[in-house]
Amino acid sequence: MSDARIDGRPVTLDAAVAEAAKLLAASRLSVFAGLGTDIAGARAAIALAERIGGVIDHMHSDALLRDLVVMREAGAYVTTPNEARVRGDTLLLIGPRLIEAWPDIFERLLSAPLAPEIGGERRVFWLCPAKSAVPAGVKTVGRGAGELPAKLALLRACVGRRLARMPKAIADLAKALQAARFGVAVWSAAALDELAVEMLFGLIDELNAATRFTGLPLAPSDNAIGVTQASGWMTGFPPRTGFGRGYSEHDPWRFDAKRLIEDGEADCAVWISAYGPAQPNWRTRVPIITLAAGEQAQSGISIAVGTPALDHDSVEHDPRTGTLVAQAASRRTDTPSVADVIARIAAALPGGTWPC
Repeated sequence: MSDARIDGRPVTLDAAVAEAAKLLAASRLSVFAGLGTDIAGARAAIALAERIGGVIDHMHSDALLRDLVVMREAGAYVTTPNEARVRGDTLLLIGPRLIEAWPDIFERLLSAPLAPEIGGERRVFWLCPAKSAVPAGVKTVGRGAGELPAKLALLRACVGRRLARMPKAIADLAKALQAARFGVAVWSAAALDELAVEMLFGLIDELNAATRFTGLPLAPSDNAIGVTQASGWMTGFPPRTGFGRGYSEHDPWRFDAKRLIEDGEADCAVWISAYGPAQPNWRTRVPIITLAAGEQAQSGISIAVGTPALDHDSVEHDPRTGTLVAQAASRRTDTPSVADVIARIAAALPGGTWPC
């Protein structure tokens, strides 16, 4: 059973699909935004955007690109959550929003014994945590996001021996990090700016001059990493990619969905949020096709879709293992998936269905 609406009025799924295809066919530039969906949904959305010369942008692109921009400019040392659990004898937690990004971070990272070849006791440091309670045994340096850039800069300068005098807390932390056998820095880019990410990657690089240290950037929600990987193998680029000139182009400013809509460059939007009823934060109204789970939008064309791994089988990025995993539906329903709805819309466009 499908829940479809046009401006809040219930319609059949076929009617909503036909109207969506009509909007896209008449559009000068359509953006496929949100992109909170599984791999099949991402592939379908990217293929349709390419077909009609649109733009793709994930709702968490800001956080995603903070890490990616620095990685592609200077490289990075990164590891997986499982590797951090079993080999990380020294953990450096960065910033105030880690528990928000990974609610069971301490249970996951601290529950496993260290690998025999690492041995010893695990030490955990937290640079500028939030004001909320810090677990016992975790040593803190600094408080809150406001202090983070300065503390991170001081820590990097201390490790690189670029300052003669250092606050004792920073000097002690630098010494502990340099003594690690396998150190792991853990952060969420949602809590950092691009300069802080760059300093962090530089710190990890300098620590590797004397020991083995790596990074664990936490994945944003809504399958952001999975969508990024699908975009990478289909287009060669992460989200904020456009197809208007007949080939894929990536530009974080040009293809920012919010900017395109608020500046009047885009005249139609497809908003995808299969993990919940998240709404776009655009200040400008634009004809919109919403494919979302939960409460339906009251304007534009709105089609209810199933939640991956709940209503239908899915392949998604699993932040606990750092890889794509196949998951069976836990409450299988006949609510269509994002991929199903996009396939229907594609078939209703002039020229009919194209291969994915």
